[in-house]
Amino acid sequence: MIVELRIRNFAVLRDCRLRLEPGLNVISGETGAGKSIVVDALEMLVGGRASSGAVRSGEERAVLEGVVDVKGVAGIAAALDELGLEADDDHLVLRREIRSGGRSRAWVNGSPATAGVLRRIGSLLVDIHGQHEHQRLMSADFQQHVLDAFGECTGLAASVVARFRRAAELEANLAGLSERRRDLEARADFIRFRLGEIRGAKLRAGEDEELRVETSRLANADLLLRETLALQALLHDDEDAVADRLSDAAARLRRLAELDPALEARAAALDDAYHTVADVAAELRSYGDAIDHDPSRLERLHERQALLQALMRKYGPTLAAVIETGKTLASELEELETAELDASMLRNEIAHAQEHWAKAADELSRRRREAADRLASAAEAAFPGLGLEGGRFRVGFEPLPEPAARGRERIRFLASMNPGFPPAPLARIASGGELSRVMLTLKSILAGIDDLPTLVFDEIDAGIGGGVAARVGERLEEVARGRQVLAVTHLARIAARAANHFAVEKRTVDGAAETTLRRLGLDERVRELARMLGGDPDSASSLEHARELLGAAREG
Repeated sequence: MIVELRIRNFAVLRDCRLRLEPGLNVISGETGAGKSIVVDALEMLVGGRASSGAVRSGEERAVLEGVVDVKGVAGIAAALDELGLEADDDHLVLRREIRSGGRSRAWVNGSPATAGVLRRIGSLLVDIHGQHEHQRLMSADFQQHVLDAFGECTGLAASVVARFRRAAELEANLAGLSERRRDLEARADFIRFRLGEIRGAKLRAGEDEELRVETSRLANADLLLRETLALQALLHDDEDAVADRLSDAAARLRRLAELDPALEARAAALDDAYHTVADVAAELRSYGDAIDHDPSRLERLHERQALLQALMRKYGPTLAAVIETGKTLASELEELETAELDASMLRNEIAHAQEHWAKAADELSRRRREAADRLASAAEAAFPGLGLEGGRFRVGFEPLPEPAARGRERIRFLASMNPGFPPAPLARIASGGELSRVMLTLKSILAGIDDLPTLVFDEIDAGIGGGVAARVGERLEEVARGRQVLAVTHLARIAARAANHFAVEKRTVDGAAETTLRRLGLDERVRELARMLGGDPDSASSLEHARELLGAAREG
């Protein structure tokens, strides 16, 4: 339930604050005063499309804030948890700023949010029936939504959509597989030839570097042998070899260390140096003994390098790229060889998905037809109370030529507003005022099913008056029992039914239009009802008429 709504610099509203109550809240005012602006602001607060035109002329931004009591609201806890949010003492504070350039920002309990998050939360809190929304009643999608909601098969309808999309996804996969198979078949010989070349080379990762190192060693065998033997002699075998001189130096330093222990570490370092040089000399001798001057081996290495270079020029700049190309070709060949098996498996999956869709769609059709009879009865029972005496309501089912996401049929609402005429599509038989009342009928029927805590009606009374207005007011009051309803109206008989009455007034301040909104006390409310009745709000007779209307509404 909306506890408080604050609107600043929005259209002609400079700054207004509404504290709303449970039950029926109404907003009234002169034509053109801006009654519907509050509904527009609320719609934008719960994620509606932002527009730079919403910002009051001369201001940089419009600010919309709402405090909402979410205690007991179905689905809100799960939604907030999914969004990483939480209510503070069962309340949410929604805030949205719209800049004059059209950009907007939003927050939920002080945490930044997107318009999508506001829409998600708002969809669980409020249902807004704006001006001319009765035209939605002619939409096949909306009619289906109403029937599914009434029949409590929205979840089943969603399952039908999901199963249809799954079957369609699998069919698209099969089509893609068939196209891919045709492409691979056209290139099969080419794939096998290229793969044969790469596989025939029996490549190893890093082989090119190994070849480079070994080729360099064999090509420079004489130099390597000569130099390693010379170094071995210099380090160990010559009369004045490095190892002998290091040995002498180490022995002398050890003797000095006996005199001064501070030299012990340096003596140990010289010992280590001697052993290191001796080890290197031994390893050089072994290295030299192992050098093999093999011209035939070198020739084979050059041939292998040439093969790798040719493959790298053809299939990739590096040996790793050539190996990866081979893997890709092998994968394509395997894909071609298993394509028929994959297609067969996909066809089986499609058959199962279509079977699951058909089962769910059949159940949905059955439940929709059951709900259709009950919805028609409920609507016709409510029509007389809204001035639609003799009105008839039916739900038509138009079979679809092939499976669809919506199920096996298209839903069509049919009605007859005049006795003796067969039901026909709403667009052909109903006036705007009649459509508004049909919409109110459906909304009030759904109100007993939906868990939404707040319903908003913007001029649901368009095109009606007199006794019908009284009955519409009664209906709105019934809908408001156990929930919150906000209605914008120009009819006194509806406003008299409200538990909470706000009046919109428009004036000019410093040359600019400005709309204010205030809650009416009892005396002010009587004057407003007198004005709405079309009389002089200052005359005793008009005021008496307004008091009688208000009293009758309270007694009713």
